[in-house]
Amino acid sequence: MNLQNVEFVKSAARPGDFLRDGLPQIAFSGKSNVGKSSVLNCILRRKNFARVGQKPGKTIHINYFSVDKQAYFVDLPGYGYAQVAASEKERWGKLMESYFSYCELITLGVLIVDARHEPTKLDVVMAELFQSTGRPYVVVANKLDKLKAREIEPNMERIRRSLNLEEHTPLIPFSAEKGTGRDQLLAHILEACKA
Repeated sequence: MNLQNVEFVKSAARPGDFLRDGLPQIAFSGKSNVGKSSVLNCILRRKNFARVGQKPGKTIHINYFSVDKQAYFVDLPGYGYAQVAASEKERWGKLMESYFSYCELITLGVLIVDARHEPTKLDVVMAELFQSTGRPYVVVANKLDKLKAREIEPNMERIRRSLNLEEHTPLIPFSAEKGTGRDQLLAHILEACKA
């Protein structure tokens, strides 16, 4: 799969807009300020393919990117950002619920959390949503470069425990800044697309 051959396909604002053409869909989810766009850019080795916003909470629809016409990277709206109207948060919530109710669309879920902190309540809800689909998913602990070496293992343990991850669910220590964990995440994505 040529990761350089990527193009934006569409934004979905309602379930009728979801793509259903049978290609694998890799769904990326995370808190508004967790660096989801940076993780996507790191995987694609592009500077600013997915927009890195100064203000978190920029992704307000479900955005589909075609990767070499063989799969979609699905950028789900960020959650948990305070400076958004309640009505907008509610709309996002309904859109996410709709997307997850069509679990057959999800080939692999990628939940991005902050390696430095205990997962938030919304991170836990998101992990439960991924678990409820019965589809494979991985957890990416981003911002690893901001941790001291001795903090990494205890933080990974805390994330695994807080999200109630099953043993077979991969937890990938990741730094979008330095590329740490990129190959591991990419291997899971490529494997899921072949399955």
